[in-house]
Amino acid sequence: MAPEAEDEPSDLAAEAAPAAGRMTPEERITVLTDGLHKILEKAVESPSHWQVLLDASVTLWRYSGGNVAMLMMQMAQRGTEQPSLVAGYKEWARHGRTVLRGEHALWVIAPLTARVQQVMLPDGTRQRVPAGEQLPRGAVDDGKTTVITGWRGQAVFDVSQTEGTPLLVPRAIDGPNADAAALWQSLADVASRHGFSVDVTDAQYGLTSGFTDFTQQRVQVGGWLNTEERTAVLAHELGHVLLHGPDDDIGRLYGSSADHRGLAEVEAESVAYTVLRAHGIDRGPQSASYLAGWADAVIEAEKDAMAHHDGSKLPASRADIAKSVLGRVTAASKGILEITHPPGFGGKIAAVDADPRFNPAASYVGLEQPGRSVDGPVMAGP
Repeated sequence: MAPEAEDEPSDLAAEAAPAAGRMTPEERITVLTDGLHKILEKAVESPSHWQVLLDASVTLWRYSGGNVAMLMMQMAQRGTEQPSLVAGYKEWARHGRTVLRGEHALWVIAPLTARVQQVMLPDGTRQRVPAGEQLPRGAVDDGKTTVITGWRGQAVFDVSQTEGTPLLVPRAIDGPNADAAALWQSLADVASRHGFSVDVTDAQYGLTSGFTDFTQQRVQVGGWLNTEERTAVLAHELGHVLLHGPDDDIGRLYGSSADHRGLAEVEAESVAYTVLRAHGIDRGPQSASYLAGWADAVIEAEKDAMAHHDGSKLPASRADIAKSVLGRVTAASKGILEITHPPGFGGKIAAVDADPRFNPAASYVGLEQPGRSVDGPVMAGP
């Protein structure tokens, strides 16, 4: 991407960032949400803005799309580099690092949760009561669960805002050394876990490079493609597998889930772009034709949503649609990357505890592996 295409979205992120200062929790959530909507509105205006959000998601793929955008815009407001590895004050302390004096927190939106008891009432209806409370008369215990009751702002700091014990951080492989063949096998494993077979065939459906058949639960990839191209096509089709099945109500709002048109194609290619870049394969030029239609697809979806609005909670405005797409793309990418294990932490230092198996071909910086996290931040997001 040309320098001017990267610089402009960064300026827009800075403009959207919330002003510093003391706020109530409610005020902070409002300001963060407003800032997110501003940056998404700007992203609808140009594919380059959308691609900048995807680029940030490559490094921060363990975070929700909304939190990625909010972290990016807060760093941009301060004129510093994009966030790369983020944790709370106490989490950094557990890893032998301290936040530098004078540094201001970055803010993300995290869930407020509560433990509840699920019960079955005598009339067959289900009900939840706070854990520990007496059950209604005649109710049958159906087990405990954790539910989200609201949202709160959570303070975090990027690694660039800390000092202390060096961290063992795998450095991403970039360029021709990236192992497309190994990634192909990992992606095929993802397909298998979702009940889909992968067939490489010259008798390709509709002469396209790839096709996802939900009836037969099969992904077809063109046999004439080289290894890297096959891997890219499979990553794209996995975007469809994870997002555009028969039960995809949000996709139907876009008018595209059944035939893989419009925003569905943008979503699938955005997933492929993010997954491939996380593994050191830059498919920017090849993705350009898909992502170029981003803005038009969102605007068309907005028109369709307004024409068929039935009072439901489905996204209707272009900012809400962009927010929904970003959330879907980052969630699908995370689901894939948690299985394919790219080098890096995905933005969260606690990831080393989730899976210490790094790519053996990656190079490393730092000296010591972080200590085990007991209660690192768990991020869900808007």
